[in-house]
Amino acid sequence: MAVDLRLVPPALAAWGAALLVVLAPQVAARAARPAGFLVAVAGIVVLGAAVRVVATGCGRAVERGGHDVPRRRHVLPAAAMSLATAAVVLVSGAAAQEARAPGLLLTAVDGERSVEVVGRVSVGPQQVRGDERSVVRFTVMASAVRVDGTWHRLRLPVDVTGPQGAPLDAAVHLRGVPTASAPDERAALRVRLREEPVVTGPPRAMHTWAGQVRDGARTVAGPLPPDVRGLLPAVTVGDTDAVPADLVVAMRAAGLAHVTAVSGAHFAILGALVLAVTAAAGAPLPVRAAAAAAAGAGLLLVVGPEPSVVRAAVMGGVGLVGLLAGRRAAGPAALSGAVVALLVTDPWLSLDVGFVLSVAATAGLVVLGGPLVEVWAARCGRDLAALLAAPVAAQVGCLPVTLALWPTLGPWSVAANIAVVPAVAPATVLGLLAALLAAPWPAAADVAAAGAGAACWWIAGVARGAAGMPGAALAWWPGVGGAVAAVLVVVGVAVLALRRAPST
Repeated sequence: MAVDLRLVPPALAAWGAALLVVLAPQVAARAARPAGFLVAVAGIVVLGAAVRVVATGCGRAVERGGHDVPRRRHVLPAAAMSLATAAVVLVSGAAAQEARAPGLLLTAVDGERSVEVVGRVSVGPQQVRGDERSVVRFTVMASAVRVDGTWHRLRLPVDVTGPQGAPLDAAVHLRGVPTASAPDERAALRVRLREEPVVTGPPRAMHTWAGQVRDGARTVAGPLPPDVRGLLPAVTVGDTDAVPADLVVAMRAAGLAHVTAVSGAHFAILGALVLAVTAAAGAPLPVRAAAAAAAGAGLLLVVGPEPSVVRAAVMGGVGLVGLLAGRRAAGPAALSGAVVALLVTDPWLSLDVGFVLSVAATAGLVVLGGPLVEVWAARCGRDLAALLAAPVAAQVGCLPVTLALWPTLGPWSVAANIAVVPAVAPATVLGLLAALLAAPWPAAADVAAAGAGAACWWIAGVARGAAGMPGAALAWWPGVGGAVAAVLVVVGVAVLALRRAPST
């Protein structure tokens, strides 16, 4: 089956344009200013073409020598589509840059004057690691800012640090000293609180329920051993505050740090479970799809709709679409379309390490996952092959990025990821079930938490064991040379896998 790569060049062009918006906003603004009406038209064309590409999958292919080979495409249409995509990102990014840093805020920052902010908490409070004092950080989506005694209606994100936070989605009134944010930061400015935030309104009903679920995860994990007590809320709702510091180090060395962060895998696991249950109940496809979407929206609400989680939800949806389609050819097109859509709405994701790793892991899954299953199915059965192929493909996809950022090779990371595969889904599903039942049915919540705790115990044990193995952290060639070498290794693995995979 041919692999559809038609949306890959526009995705790369979008990424380049987003980097320009974030790292050189003045240049991006000058480039976007003359586009005007033509960019709007190009945006409509690009979105329409993207929908068509994703919907039609790999398009037509011709049979050559017993293998499917994609039809040759003209370079000019691909180049035009890439340029149009880049133009759309430049225009939307320039508008976002202008909105995030209005002149009055820059004046207040330069004068180091106190400002007041009212809005709602969009990212819940998190402990600042490594700070000797008790400092938390959270983000407020401001609706108004007061500078020099005058209120100005604005809508922009503000990073806040102080000794005390506020619940997610709570309406707050803050007073503090503003400081400038870096160009690659999404928030318009930072505010260091001079006093505790004043909560002027409780979270809305759905967010109140989501807060109760998050509290439930911490409650059911309370009586469990320290490693499990920290991992269960982390795997379930992304709350990593209680994870022991030495376990964090061990999980990084073992290549398992992604387990403690809500990723696309969480949404894919939950969506696959809902699809299986609704299919067993005989529900029609639209009902199954709606149920999976509702479950994903619920998880997004519980974890918190911060940008990294929204990115994970989109990537999890891409993986689920690929699973439903059952065609490797549609995967790259769906992934590229998701990348373009996310960068148009949030160009700061182009420098987000989590976003880069998520895209790399999803690319590994959609390109290598199917071929690896086909190669290994004859030896160990299709079900076991699918179980083993997912972590291997994801690790191979992430390898160039991880080695470029952290030039240390963990030779046991693939084995560690394979070892925890049977535990990740039970830890996630049973942990969520325990958190949901913590308030209405504590006894049942304790039973579910015991199952989730056993899975988390296994994950922690594998992490500590792999981190303690000989050569657990081998030095890799740093810099550009190391990154290029890692890319060559990954390309070689991909070529071998794709050549050995039987045609489907």
